[in-house]
Parts: sequence; C-alpha cells; structure tokens
Amino acid sequence: MSQNNSNDKAAMHAMIEKINEVSGFDPAPFAVDYTDLNTGETRKRLPVMIQMAWFRMKYPEGKIAVQVTPAKDCFVATARVYPKYSDPAEAYLAEATASRGYLADKPSVSPREWAQTAAVGIALRNAGFGLQFAMAGEEFEENAPDELGMAENGAENQTPQSSRPNQTQPPHPKEEEYTAMPTPPKELTQEEKLQQAMAKPCPITKFSGKTLGEVLPLDPGAVTWVATKFKGDEEISAAARFICEYAAQQATA
Repeated sequence: MSQNNSNDKAAMHAMIEKINEVSGFDPAPFAVDYTDLNTGETRKRLPVMIQMAWFRMKYPEGKIAVQVTPAKDCFVATARVYPKYSDPAEAYLAEATASRGYLADKPSVSPREWAQTAAVGIALRNAGFGLQFAMAGEEFEENAPDELGMAENGAENQTPQSSRPNQTQPPHPKEEEYTAMPTPPKELTQEEKLQQAMAKPCPITKFSGKTLGEVLPLDPGAVTWVATKFKGDEEISAAARFICEYAAQQATA
C-alpha cells in the first residue's frame, strides 16, 4: 500500500509540474531553501519575482492587478491575476488577500509593499505558478527573506505580529480601483531597434522633415555626421550611431 501511495504521489507531482508549463523554462533551479523556525524543516519555495517572470512567459498579455487599503494597524492587499490585460475586472484567473503590519525589529520594511508582494505571490500560486513548491506566505518566519525590496513570507491574512512602537502609522488614502502592476518592457530585436532608429527625425536643416532612414540613401555621410558630431539631442545621435554600427555589421557579415 505504501508503495502505491508513493507512486500516486510521484504521479501527482509530475502532473502538477505540467501546470502552466512553458517550453524551455524550468522553475525548479530558481527555488530557494527556507527553514521553518517552528519545526526546523527545510522546504523549497519560489520567490515572487520568479513567479511573476513565469507568469509573463505564460501570459505575455497578462495582468497582475493589486488593490491596497489601509486598516487600523496594517495594510490589506488583494491581488488578481488576469490572462489578458483587456480582461474585465471579474474575469480573473485567481485572487488572494494578505495583510501586513509594521515590524518593530524591521522598521525599514514597508507593510504596504510587504502586503502587496505577499498577495501577488499567493494569487500566482493559486493560478498554478509554483504549486510544486511550498506556498509563498504559507508560514510566517521571524526572519522573513527580503524580496522585491521587502520581506515576503507570512501567513495569508496574517494578523500583524507587532506594530512600530511609539510611532503613528502614516495615513494612506484608500485605493478603490485595482492598479495594474507594471509589465516588464519587451526586449526588442535588432531589426525592431533599427526600425525605431530609422524613424528618428534628421536634425540637419537641409533635410528638415525627413527621418534618418530617408536621409541614409540620399546622403550616408549626413547620418555619420549626426552619429559623431551632432550634440543637440543624444537620443537622435544614439539612433544614428546604431544605424552606422548596424550597417557596418551587415557589411562585414
């Protein structure tokens, strides 16, 4: 019977690992060890930053929305995960709520950001990103790891362990709407970068109204001058340099 149980658990674990599978990405190497201070047991957990990166790979047009509201001695954050940025408010994949208060021994930790990070981590796990690892925020550790610039571990909807002594919690306006977390900028290909560079306006009066791409076949030397001599706009100069460097690479390829 125990052998059958072991086989069943192994099969279940293999099935869980297939959830939200992304070709070429294995989250296991990014899992980190943490020790339960009560039991001494060492477990694996996936940092929230890795969960977010995994989510972006699975859903490039996805959205993570967070609502944070101040309470008496803490901040309460609710996170929702959407497969598409355009999805309506109620069409979310998963949702989670977490509350965090000030820690007397960690005065630099923002309870608002801590609550937000915990809620996002739990919501992503609820959506299947990291079910094979210990739950983000599953147990509260006295020495919580610093993650995304803040501590993250703690139980869902955890009552604050302590409040900052002799200090009044700063007021924070209630946020009624869900705020989407910023999406990491997409890495452009060389061709896309060239296209953007070509679209920059040529600063030379003689070619007023034309882009660098339009000037290039007419007078390549003019683009070279913009790349090496023009000082009026660094963004335009950088675009011209990219065009010249790209042309040189193509010539030697």
